[in-house]
Amino acid sequence: MRAQTQLLSLPNLDALISSSLIGKSTSDTSHGVTVMPFVPTIRSGGFADIGPRRFMEDEHIMIDDLAMHMGSLFRCPNPSAFYGVFDGHGGPEAAAYVRKNVMRIFFNDAGFPESCDLDELFLRGVKKCISRAFLLADLALADECTISSSSGTTALTAFVLGRLLLVANAGDCRAVLCRKGEAIEMSEDHRPTTASEKRRVEEMGGYVEDGYLNGILSVSRALGDWDMKLPNGTASTLIAEPEVRQIILTEDDEFLIIGCDGIWDVMSSQQAVRVVRRGLRRHGDPQQSAKELVREALNLNTFDNLTVVVVCFSSTPDLQQGQRFKCSLSSEALTTLQNMLDANHDH
Repeated sequence: MRAQTQLLSLPNLDALISSSLIGKSTSDTSHGVTVMPFVPTIRSGGFADIGPRRFMEDEHIMIDDLAMHMGSLFRCPNPSAFYGVFDGHGGPEAAAYVRKNVMRIFFNDAGFPESCDLDELFLRGVKKCISRAFLLADLALADECTISSSSGTTALTAFVLGRLLLVANAGDCRAVLCRKGEAIEMSEDHRPTTASEKRRVEEMGGYVEDGYLNGILSVSRALGDWDMKLPNGTASTLIAEPEVRQIILTEDDEFLIIGCDGIWDVMSSQQAVRVVRRGLRRHGDPQQSAKELVREALNLNTFDNLTVVVVCFSSTPDLQQGQRFKCSLSSEALTTLQNMLDANHDH
């Protein structure tokens, strides 16, 4: 059974903010103690592989320090970070275009809020901006004469704003949060066979045949693919509108995996979490863990391009498991063991 995402509804944001769940200290009046809440320390790594395909159509972006990247033009909570994976189809052009222009589209064209206060108004503005950015990217692909109308891309983006994680998805890329070893899915795969997507498609007059939207496309949401969409402003069965999910990060949240469907075609979210967690506990390197996850998918005979980004929320890996092993023998047990070894050596 898939773990359910612990979603934060907007009407509850003020209560969460006032109770210091977003980066502010609180006072325990009964003891006069100031409690500092968990603040993530961001580090990430990514890896991409062409896999068994003839052409690479995946793209990705990783920005661990959004404030430094954007400079004085952008005021945002601390920490702030931005990530994205884009899985192209019908050629690499659409994914490459979105990757190249994603910062302009999100932070200029879509009107990202200038306020850095994590209040309800700011968060509503961010969510509207994210949805608008996906739609603007879709329209830009229609207007770009160098991109074929049959070229498209799925898109998944992840923002970290203080302790808030926002994930937006259109297509079958996936984001998975590891909370104390448990996989929490932060996105839904938009495939034509998914019950809610199939119902939406059929209500719009489309159909699903052999798992494909209108017998053609294996996803029900994507940017581009204008040969399958109706003219601008007209509702289509294939849409670019993302689903946005959000969660407040806690000290139990270890890392986030975002990856294209080449990973999820051959392993579950929990399997991916186990692979990455095992690697991080061994070497602490998110880039190496991303590479190990790609290698595992290849070993499982995936048939697609592979792209993975691993985002850690602490500065050091959890090595407690190894430390417990190293300290599990008492001094008496060590002495007994040494005596046994000495006795064997004498014989």
